[in-house]
Amino acid sequence: MAGRDRDRSRDRNRAATGTDDTLAPPRVGGFDWDLETGILELDAAALDVFDLRPDEYDGTGESLLPRIPHEERVRLAAVVDAAVRHGRSSYGSYFQLLRRTGMRQWTHTRGRILRDDLGHAYRIVGIVRRATADLTGFCATGSGDMGRAGLNSLVQSTTEALSRAVTVDDVAAVLTGAGGLERFGADGLALGLVEGGTLRLIALTGESMDVLDDLRLHRLDGTLPLAEAVLRQRPRFVTSLSDLVVDRFPRLRPYVRGLAFNAAAFLPLIAQARSIGCLALFYRRRTHFSAETRTLCLGLAGIVAQSLQRAILFDQEREFATGLQASMLPRDIPEFPGAEIAVRYHAAWSGREVGGDWYDVIALPRNRVGVVVGDVQGHDTHAAAIMGQLRIALRAFAGEGHTPATVLARASRFLAELDTERFATCTYAQVDLGSGVVRAVRAGHLGPLIRHTDGRTGWPNLRGGLPLGFATTFGHEDFPETRLDLLPGETLVLCTDGLVEEPGRDISAGMDTLAEIVRSGPGAASALADHLSDRLWERWGTGDDVALLVLRRRPDRGTDHAPRIHQYVHQADPEGLVETRAVLRQALADWGLAALVDDVELAAGELLVNVLLHTESGAVLTLEVLPEPVRRVRLWVKDRSSVWPRRRTPGEAATSGRGLLMVDAVAARWGVEPRGDGKAVWCEFEPDAVPR
Repeated sequence: MAGRDRDRSRDRNRAATGTDDTLAPPRVGGFDWDLETGILELDAAALDVFDLRPDEYDGTGESLLPRIPHEERVRLAAVVDAAVRHGRSSYGSYFQLLRRTGMRQWTHTRGRILRDDLGHAYRIVGIVRRATADLTGFCATGSGDMGRAGLNSLVQSTTEALSRAVTVDDVAAVLTGAGGLERFGADGLALGLVEGGTLRLIALTGESMDVLDDLRLHRLDGTLPLAEAVLRQRPRFVTSLSDLVVDRFPRLRPYVRGLAFNAAAFLPLIAQARSIGCLALFYRRRTHFSAETRTLCLGLAGIVAQSLQRAILFDQEREFATGLQASMLPRDIPEFPGAEIAVRYHAAWSGREVGGDWYDVIALPRNRVGVVVGDVQGHDTHAAAIMGQLRIALRAFAGEGHTPATVLARASRFLAELDTERFATCTYAQVDLGSGVVRAVRAGHLGPLIRHTDGRTGWPNLRGGLPLGFATTFGHEDFPETRLDLLPGETLVLCTDGLVEEPGRDISAGMDTLAEIVRSGPGAASALADHLSDRLWERWGTGDDVALLVLRRRPDRGTDHAPRIHQYVHQADPEGLVETRAVLRQALADWGLAALVDDVELAAGELLVNVLLHTESGAVLTLEVLPEPVRRVRLWVKDRSSVWPRRRTPGEAATSGRGLLMVDAVAARWGVEPRGDGKAVWCEFEPDAVPR
């Protein structure tokens, strides 16, 4: 009881003299917070910082609630939650607390987050300390000012936070995010940016600040205090917004009524003797701006101005670079009746360091399309300029009707003759949308990724040549052509390395990730392109440019009366025969033609084996129902060999040569037709009774 009486006597003396313990040297206290049980242990020094007696604290955070205002609790909780949630090992923050005399005190806390082997946070240990001798003058009633330690801490924390801001949006986020208002000891904040003859408010934060939404964009005519500060390049400190309306700015009257503040500081943001914006700080209970407080506000405004100027320059450079890049890429992508094509381009987030990645889609005669993705060495405007020239040259060579290998050889010669030390990598493919034949070449670049109709993905083995430019310099203009088959419904993906390079990992890991995401992605080309952009470009970051091209042959399922399926059997995939037989059985059952399963399966097996044994390519199998004039089933097996099969008459002891004899025995008719540089063997089956 005697101790309590002494405490009460001490409090009465404080109230009578207007003094407070915050005038004492700053004390540092410690805490230990068990996140699982919620127990928060404070040592004696920490209790003193919070102005609590031992009998007033029960070991839980709830005991601190009377000392910490609601808005400060919300802000502090956001800082701690973000650190825990994002896997950080520590955090720090300034906040205000109410001492028992009713005076506000700036307080600083820093905590170390302890985690288990799984990364789950289970404990926080740290310190709390008084950050000022008497914060009233900076953020409350105005009877005093910040101590030197508190001032230095605020300036340092603001400078550190803004040093990481790159864009104008980043600067706004620092000022309006967690801890933004506390850096200025303010209750509300508005940030304006000069744009020609107008002032655009790019950030508003604080209770009731939404009443200024109508002023998001207004003229710089001096009828509002923000605009006046910009025009005169002089700050204005006011302790009565109502008087400000009467004396100088009647236009502000309808807005002041809705604002929950009485005082404000309107600070011009000046960089290189030019006003680039304005910062307004609003306060609820301020009655005085001391010389030290004004100096601090102007110093913080100077820090914001420097960061904002850097951000404006970055955004301008970025706009210039991306504009240059966009002018070098094709404006429109042609449409083709047999395919869906989608392209995406993402620029690296590095100012004027624009890259030389590109894509192109070229309409070719005879229902063919040329697709290319490439990358010029370097990340500057010179790389972008070379890219633009090389893209146009390659398009011209392709349009002349040359083979893919010749197109790249001529493109390499063109780049070498530009008198530049830059080289370029690319992959170019000609796709026949009628037959699905793809002729692809690559010059030091990633090959295509193909997704099959059943969802499987694969990176075909494309023998590559040297990068463009190098190939000519070293006399090796050899770009081996690889033929692929793209069935209806299958998808071809081309990209630059920025989509598959994950920092700190081998590129093969990124290629595996790309294949997995393509496998599980949507079917439509545009949707798949968006899916890849969202999943990979955002995942790896923005350190490199990304060009992406997705081509999908439109599915060819026929109609309800004339259904159709396609299946590819790879030369090196013996399991493909087993899978194809299963697909045929299922299709015939679905069409109500199960009676033909044995005959069709036998004929298909013989024709496919002929291709796999006697040619060097895979085979494309098509099974379709022909409803007119008599409903029948036709089986096609296409390959790239121009040698036509011959029906033979093997002897009794022969172990081969009976394939076409068996086809002739089970089919109603069969034949051979030329298909480009290959052939197609077909046979038809006519059931006695087929339900229509």
